[in-house]
Amino acid sequence: MGSTGTVLRELRGAQKTAKGVSLYSRYVNRPAGRVLAAGAYRIGLTPNQVTLVSAFFTFTAVALVALVRPSWGLAFAVYAGLAVGFAFDSADGQLARLTGRGGPDGEWLDHVVDCAKLILVHTAVLISFHRFAQLPGEGWLLLPLGFLFVAVLTFCAGLLREQLGKAAARPVPAGRATAPAPVSRVRAVALLPADYGVFCLVFLLYGDETAFRIGYAALAVVHALFLVAFLVKWFRELKALRAEG
Repeated sequence: MGSTGTVLRELRGAQKTAKGVSLYSRYVNRPAGRVLAAGAYRIGLTPNQVTLVSAFFTFTAVALVALVRPSWGLAFAVYAGLAVGFAFDSADGQLARLTGRGGPDGEWLDHVVDCAKLILVHTAVLISFHRFAQLPGEGWLLLPLGFLFVAVLTFCAGLLREQLGKAAARPVPAGRATAPAPVSRVRAVALLPADYGVFCLVFLLYGDETAFRIGYAALAVVHALFLVAFLVKWFRELKALRAEG
């Protein structure tokens, strides 16, 4: 087992492409996940165990939202739990690529945890609104339900786009592989509002009911707009793949 520095260098060479990744994930979450993956490697954790650690931090933070009255201290604790859970979510894949111990079971577990956190975090906000908030009207209770719908549909549609795209893609003949397209910094900036790590930041406002509600509502609108854009883009891409086949 090499030194931590050696492991970190190997992890840097085992990164996924930065294409389609926001600045937060590229420069904050992935580097944090790399450090956590190196630590996990040093103590002998498996990728699936790292996924479960990610779930522990995330679901603990979600439970705090649903069960504890909002305060500034709670706001920081919830944000920290969600952010650390997200970093471990990056670490499990990096560790799997480093050790070669990834597989269908690990990918399945990772997607189950991801889907569960999207459902539970918005459900927890709904419970918090109902239990603790002095809402201007009961219609605000529909906001977390709408955000939940957008988040889950984006997740499922994106996952299907990836899997169907792989199934429909034609194999590239030997010797004709093309160079990967350059990573667009403009696109990386544009994707920031849709990044889960940026979503976690809104919980730093959780100590002020009005500020959190407005920030959460603004992100819900932005995510809904991104969903429409993603659905159109993914449909066109899959239609183009069918035409090529």
